[in-house]
Amino acid sequence: MSTGIFAERPVIQKKSDIGLIVSIILLIGLGLITLYISSASYASRSQDSEFYFLYRQLQYVGGGLVLLIAASCISMNFIRKFLPLFVVVGFVLCFLPFIPGLGVEKNGARRWIAIPFIGTFQPSELAKIAVILFLANLFDKKSDRLDNPAVSVYPAAFGLFAFVIVVFLQDDFSTAFFILMIGFIIFFVAGVYLRWFVAFCIFAVPIALLFVFSEEYRVNRLIAFLRPDYDIHGMNFQLAASRRAITAGGFWGSGFGTGLRYVRNIPEAQADFVFAGWCESMGFFGVLLYFCILLYFGSRILYIVKHARNRFEALVAVGCGSTILLQSLINCGVVCGALPSTGINLPFFSSGGSSVLVMMIACGLLINISRKEFEIVSENLYE
Repeated sequence: MSTGIFAERPVIQKKSDIGLIVSIILLIGLGLITLYISSASYASRSQDSEFYFLYRQLQYVGGGLVLLIAASCISMNFIRKFLPLFVVVGFVLCFLPFIPGLGVEKNGARRWIAIPFIGTFQPSELAKIAVILFLANLFDKKSDRLDNPAVSVYPAAFGLFAFVIVVFLQDDFSTAFFILMIGFIIFFVAGVYLRWFVAFCIFAVPIALLFVFSEEYRVNRLIAFLRPDYDIHGMNFQLAASRRAITAGGFWGSGFGTGLRYVRNIPEAQADFVFAGWCESMGFFGVLLYFCILLYFGSRILYIVKHARNRFEALVAVGCGSTILLQSLINCGVVCGALPSTGINLPFFSSGGSSVLVMMIACGLLINISRKEFEIVSENLYE
């Protein structure tokens, strides 16, 4: 063996989880294809170009890739160092939609802020990442004092409910409730005593019901879910059209080149009901393919959580992975009528810049956490 300054020396290389990266690429690719076939007809009528939503989504994906690479390369210790600033900024951004001239109101809701030369951004999407990082950091630091609720549980619950309330005040009940669900998942995985977990659930359920019955349109959504055959030309029109598109797909689907007959009847199919386009074009086979990819993505998340370098990174992986998986399952449930209409979009499929950018950040964090160090012995040839 060689010795001296040119001796064999260990070289540390870092390798990310290839399976995770492949599943992310597949989800993004299928999302772009589905968005095009679902929106082409509506885009031709409303924007004079069948590629309008696809081109716009490609811009968001391009910007999201920059964020994904940044989130995957920046040290998790660096992220944790500036985490309090990120959480505070995320919380403050949630108040900006209420400021006249800066906030943008759509359909009676103030959920967006105007960004010059770019468009609009929905701060509640970024709040998902802020809550995940906040809870993961707190439960890691207080992991030895989970039996003391005043030190661990109460501060976590206070921070979680603060985000939930401010998002709900934007008239965005769906996102507020979704953030609450992600928070509960992290509470459970972090090892919070079951009695506290059950107590929070008991406390949250009646409040959620109160919020649901506080607005007429939410009650109408619940009625539409309970009675899917009622008023199919009114409140249930979108669901009825979605079901026709899903049924028309059969087993193998209508194909990409034949033109979709039924999905074009779904109002703004490029948004929350974009999955109906995939069902009509690819049929039951396509649905199985999608869920197989989603299942594989979930398996990589479990592997990453199990082999995370520390508790903080494991909890961040749980939060980011749960956000993508749970949001996907909820949206698919809504599209087929198994769940009430929520306004939760389908990650990587639905048109919308805020969701794409935040989901790409979440994927970047997952890739970051999946990265492992390998020691490789390299011998200098010029000894």
